[in-house]
Amino acid sequence: MDLSQASHAFVTGGASGLGLGIADALAARGLKVTIADVNSEALAEVLAARGDNFRGAELDVRDRGAWQRAKKDAEAAFGPVDVLINNAGIAPNGRNFADMDPESFDRILSINLVGIFNGVHTFAPAMRDRGKGYIVNTSSQAGLNASIPGVGAYAVAKFGVTALSENLRAELAPHGVGVSVLCPGYVQTNLAANTMRVGGDIRQYTATMPASDMTPADVGRMVLRAIESDALYILTHGGAWPGIEKRMLAIKAACEVAETG
Repeated sequence: MDLSQASHAFVTGGASGLGLGIADALAARGLKVTIADVNSEALAEVLAARGDNFRGAELDVRDRGAWQRAKKDAEAAFGPVDVLINNAGIAPNGRNFADMDPESFDRILSINLVGIFNGVHTFAPAMRDRGKGYIVNTSSQAGLNASIPGVGAYAVAKFGVTALSENLRAELAPHGVGVSVLCPGYVQTNLAANTMRVGGDIRQYTATMPASDMTPADVGRMVLRAIESDALYILTHGGAWPGIEKRMLAIKAACEVAETG
């Protein structure tokens, strides 16, 4: 997508972390940006530090009615949304499936996966009808290779986001709408604090999180390059392929067994 032809971006989880890094990158390219976030205090603080090309929308991505209201208000202010950054999410709960509270499983799926669908459901039809637009859905490296204990529910959600994005790209490409899936590794964000804010349990997970030198601004630049080159996958870190390859080779071996009977 030629970003010089885009005027309005809608970014969820936009008051901090990856969302804010992407929002700032888009604004630097001249787009007006609606930042949507469940944290009204963080939203107000971010908007106070930015100019008239930013506006805010308090949004819980699980609330479909709130999505429709946010779309109506955003487009009344800044016009049709050309770029949707479906980024809001929470961290893994650090628990194995056998020990997981079903409420925790449901929370992770409803925010990290169903919330992504809700964004697509809200904005994709109008993009398709206009023959113009771009959608970036935030998955994870855990949405390409599920191998780390304690991230099971998170990986289920993120694999779902990857699959949703791959299918959505095939559906929308004939209509001039692009789709990318962002699969970040560890980035300097406040994901743990945001997870706790919505009642998530991250105590067992955060103790094992490695430090990262990558910033949200770095990821913002990567996302803009991917939008402009229409890249399906956006990976932020090297070193992911060996684990992904191992999974792919296992699938290939199973296919060969099926072929030979």
